[in-house]
Amino acid sequence: MSSAATLRIVVQATPQEKSAIAAKAKKLGLPISELMRRGAVAYESQQADDELGALADAARAATDRAGAAIDDSLAFIAASNERINAMERRAGGSKPAPRAAAARARKVA
Repeated sequence: MSSAATLRIVVQATPQEKSAIAAKAKKLGLPISELMRRGAVAYESQQADDELGALADAARAATDRAGAAIDDSLAFIAASNERINAMERRAGGSKPAPRAAAARARKVA
């Protein structure tokens, strides 16, 4: 059988609501049941919008924290490299260590 079974859903409404729904269906050229199905399928609650907004805000905050942590890490690494270079210079080597030279070359590029 190719025809799908249909079930009845009872919706309670005031006489004024029923008239408004019937008028809207007539204006759109739809049966009331089709108007009600379309409305139910299209419905999005404000709560869902609020939850999505909160999720987006949390993601934005996490991204900001991650970016700040990366910046802090890069600053720490640069300072650490400078300390290592200073120790190597004090140890008697006037020639910079290969990693220090490579780091400077990356800064220039």
